[in-house]
Amino acid sequence: MSFFPKISFQYEVEEYLTKVFRNKELITALGTQAAENKYQSLLSHLSHPPGFTTVRVNTHLASVKHVKKLLFEEIQKQFKGLCLPVLEHPKLQDILLIPVIGPRRDLKKHESEVIVGAQCGNAVLRGAHVYVPGIVSTSRFVKAGDLVSVYSDIEGKCKRGAKEFHGVKVFLGNGISELSRSEIFSSSGPLKGLGIRMIEPVYLSPSFDNVLPSHLFLQNLPSVVVSHILNPQPGEKILDMCAAPGGKTTHLATLMHDQGEVIAMDKIANKVKKVKQNAELLQLNCIKAFCYDGTRALSAEKREDKQEGPPFLPESFDRILLDAPCSGMGQRPNMAYSSTLKEVTSYQPLQRKLFTVAVKLLKPGGVLVYSTCTITLSENEEQVAWALKTFPCLQLHPQEPHIGGEGMKGAGLSLDQLKLLQRFDPSAVTLQGMDIHSLQDSREDDLISLANKDCIGFFIAKFIKSNSK
Repeated sequence: MSFFPKISFQYEVEEYLTKVFRNKELITALGTQAAENKYQSLLSHLSHPPGFTTVRVNTHLASVKHVKKLLFEEIQKQFKGLCLPVLEHPKLQDILLIPVIGPRRDLKKHESEVIVGAQCGNAVLRGAHVYVPGIVSTSRFVKAGDLVSVYSDIEGKCKRGAKEFHGVKVFLGNGISELSRSEIFSSSGPLKGLGIRMIEPVYLSPSFDNVLPSHLFLQNLPSVVVSHILNPQPGEKILDMCAAPGGKTTHLATLMHDQGEVIAMDKIANKVKKVKQNAELLQLNCIKAFCYDGTRALSAEKREDKQEGPPFLPESFDRILLDAPCSGMGQRPNMAYSSTLKEVTSYQPLQRKLFTVAVKLLKPGGVLVYSTCTITLSENEEQVAWALKTFPCLQLHPQEPHIGGEGMKGAGLSLDQLKLLQRFDPSAVTLQGMDIHSLQDSREDDLISLANKDCIGFFIAKFIKSNSK
């Protein structure tokens, strides 16, 4: 059941992906038709949001039980008494799961329309309201207080300020305009703040704008799994090589009980500022964030004793997380992927540069976790095959918890090696949608199992560096 069109790609990217998902190893294992069905299912899933909203509890400040109670009360307030469960995860004991209701097919569309950019539209499908910078156009006479239907311009072809748009647009639901058209497109520059308050979204999930900000961090389920797999211990020195916006950084610090040192790096200053803000908001003191290019983080000469930040000497860290920059094709929802093939294929060499530095910075006996939020072989399983060949000191290691599926065939890895990898594949579950009645009839175990599968596309590999030189 596909409510939205399948994700669309530029022609050359689509050709590239088709070859990836019809590779010889995969066809031999699954058969041509099964491989094709799996690929088409994946494309449908990517244009829809995950079936659950995942929030990580800041256990540094509050217990999961306490936050669960507060969150349940907040959701009831937002949904005017609609009773949505808040579920605890048996293997990830610092997250809460809220089922997403939808797609809702019976919503009436209003005459007044608001067109938003694709990125804003994706956020709306995951529970956000519409903020003014995301609005591209409105109908001619929109006033504050009007009921409006909100659409996503998935191809980016609507002109800013247009009074009507007849291009490809996808209905996201209905809302109430907080501003008039003239205020939204004020000549004094774009306003900030709330533009449309969503009251009937196609996918119903809670808004987390200013909801328990120091107690909750909105995070995709596989992104939480990564930090548990790295398993940092109190007193250790940890490196998060590509840290922004700080979700995994703050999680690592929390798992260490804020004891030890978490070095967070990112090469964009505004993103580093965001990491620092999140650390401060969650009251975590062991995080030190630096604006630095991870590919240059290895020091070739002796450092000053007092120097805290990068570059670092070889073998400086007990554990390293490389959540690498990637093509991001696993993110959901996304109805139109705009990157070119040149952009998609540019990530593999960058990831290898970062990986090489990470191996050198890791202590013997240390743990390196590599992850991406994409679906390609070249950025995932091929990188593992390359790493094992290039660095004899590295060994693949079992992951705990192992919630996703095994690695994908096509990179020449053995079946045993593929079982040690973790690939979250949204097509592993039928795209079915959720209404309040089916939710009430579902067992909690079945909902947890669904949440484990109906998430973003993601990949994780765990390595241990041997003590032998």
